Amino acid sequence: MSFDTIKYEVEGHTATITLNRPDALNALSPHMISELRAAYAEAEHDDQVWLLIVTGSGRAFCTGADVKEIPGDGKVINERPYLSTYEQWEAPQEGTPPYRSMAKPVLAAINGLCCGAGLDWVTTGDIVIASDKATFFDPHVSIGLVAGREVVRLARVLPRNVALRMALVGKHERMSAQRAYELGMITEVVEHDRLLERAHEIAAIVNSNAPLAVRGSRLAILKGLDLPVHEAEMLAESFRERVTRTEDALEGPRAFVEKRPPNWQCR
Repeated sequence: MSFDTIKYEVEGHTATITLNRPDALNALSPHMISELRAAYAEAEHDDQVWLLIVTGSGRAFCTGADVKEIPGDGKVINERPYLSTYEQWEAPQEGTPPYRSMAKPVLAAINGLCCGAGLDWVTTGDIVIASDKATFFDPHVSIGLVAGREVVRLARVLPRNVALRMALVGKHERMSAQRAYELGMITEVVEHDRLLERAHEIAAIVNSNAPLAVRGSRLAILKGLDLPVHEAEMLAESFRERVTRTEDALEGPRAFVEKRPPNWQCR
């Protein structure tokens, strides 16, 4: 697929989406949002793609919505007529991957400045790593806006008082990658020049596992978070049972007994 504001590349079983408006610090324009949605759909429906990496070009990962392209009436960024679609009645997602409805995991590689809607990849990504040059903050209150879904999500990833501090101090304080790692917001800090290389290393490790088992495990965790523990356990077990009926579920034990790498078919 050809895009103007992002790059979309597939190598092996990994699709890499690169936010590519470096002069605008990868701020989200309506056109960029549409292209991201198309790229997510392309990756989700491509049977050869087992995992998505999202990163940015230049010195920023994403600085949120492009304020230069927000309409004067302040309505949600969207190329469709206002309130003409169901999604516009929901909390705006902007660049967020459709993590609730997609099966494949997303690895976010935060290469630099990450704020506002850029934080959505941090809070919804399945694996999140960051360059040692990355910094995080939420500027909404500093520009007269309520810190909305971004900090609601942060409060479920960070300790409550840390999320509140980030929301209330706005642009006046930034969190370093090391601090984000210490708080569990990201899982690894990587030397800046090795970030994408490391992202692909992790992707290769994940993709060496049975892809349907990976998806079932991911969905069991995400879907179970909003359920009482017993119901979450039952849901997870139903996913396990579904996967036992696949060819890959037979291939895994066979390869183990035969002392060879498994040949996953994703079916």
